[in-house]
Amino acid sequence: MPSFSAKSRPVVLFVVFPNATLLDITGPMQVFSDAKRFGGEDYEIVLASAKGGSQLIDTGVELHTEPMERWHGRELHTLLVSGGFGAQSAAQDPKLLENTVLLADQAARIGSVCTGAFILAASGLLDGHRAVTHWYSCDELAHLHPNVKVEPDRMFIKDGRVWTSAGVTAGIDMALSMVAEDSGRKVAVRVAKSMVVYMIRSGGQSQFSSALLSQTNDATGRFDALHTWIGDNLTGNLRVDRLAEQVGMSERNFTRVYRTITGRTPAKTIELFRVAAARDLLEDTTLPVATIAQRTGFVDDERMRRAMQRVLGISPTEYRKRFGLEDN
Repeated sequence: MPSFSAKSRPVVLFVVFPNATLLDITGPMQVFSDAKRFGGEDYEIVLASAKGGSQLIDTGVELHTEPMERWHGRELHTLLVSGGFGAQSAAQDPKLLENTVLLADQAARIGSVCTGAFILAASGLLDGHRAVTHWYSCDELAHLHPNVKVEPDRMFIKDGRVWTSAGVTAGIDMALSMVAEDSGRKVAVRVAKSMVVYMIRSGGQSQFSSALLSQTNDATGRFDALHTWIGDNLTGNLRVDRLAEQVGMSERNFTRVYRTITGRTPAKTIELFRVAAARDLLEDTTLPVATIAQRTGFVDDERMRRAMQRVLGISPTEYRKRFGLEDN
């Protein structure tokens, strides 16, 4: 990362285009803007587009932008490409891609929010790098850009100086992590608290909660009510006969239909829900692991450890070290 003179402010330049998602821009902007209030860097925030001028964003709001060319040859701290439904069209704009490459060469750090990854990929800036985008678009990103190592089940990824994130709130998580890198974790946590968002994460969490994953797999919505009930009764009787009774089906028919619709057994779904609940408690509380195991229906910490290893590939203790609360 280049050093900045005492008089210079680190510049964070957002690449904007028509029909970008407003929160993909303003969420990270707020993080960088608030950093100074809590003892962090005093960032200069710039909105730029291929031609400059007003850009109509997805909400109908117009944002004033500078021409990207105005920043040629000038030192940038961070170059961030916003996402949104307009990203696919923007990724085919030769002028925007050319300017993105030029500005990336001048930046200490580059990144994208959500589908902004398609613009970085089209510019060749993600070749050979691990990357993520919104879960809905990960397969498409991997198909269109086979030289990009897409990892769909991540909130955000840092690969060298290249950062990418999933949708909207993940962009805030990523920006908080960038502030932590620049000014220390304490500053970033204070910013997070001021914005009333979760403590900053290191990006390794899944984009999916177990409930969301179940809803995604169950396109019919037939078992949505059951999944809600399971989430509310993790320490109760969740044997197959009880689940079948809950939905008014025979045990045999329920097991067959459930697997056909969701692609997994009822037992696997229960395990996913319990792991998700345990993960939340490991992240956001200091409860002992054994207590968390009891509260999430695992009964003992060894069963929870085995389940987390199967689902997440990590033990509860190690998960808490990576993603849990720290003394701030």
